[in-house]
Amino acid sequence: MTLAPGEQDNWHKHNAETVYFETGGKATISTKESQTTIEIPNGYVMWHDAWTHQVKNEGETTITAIIVERK
Repeated sequence: MTLAPGEQDNWHKHNAETVYFETGGKATISTKESQTTIEIPNGYVMWHDAWTHQVKNEGETTITAIIVERK
């Protein structure tokens, strides 16, 4: 995944996933239940059960991540 400053992706769904942020940044993650803005450090790894969400890059640098999703 690559999100330039100010860019957001469309609403989408993932199966259970692991995400490795090569380059972090400030992002707003929205789900149907909530919206959270976080600072993601470079090298951060997160894991999620299946979910539907949208991500917006709120910072001034490009966010890049590798997503490995359970099929």
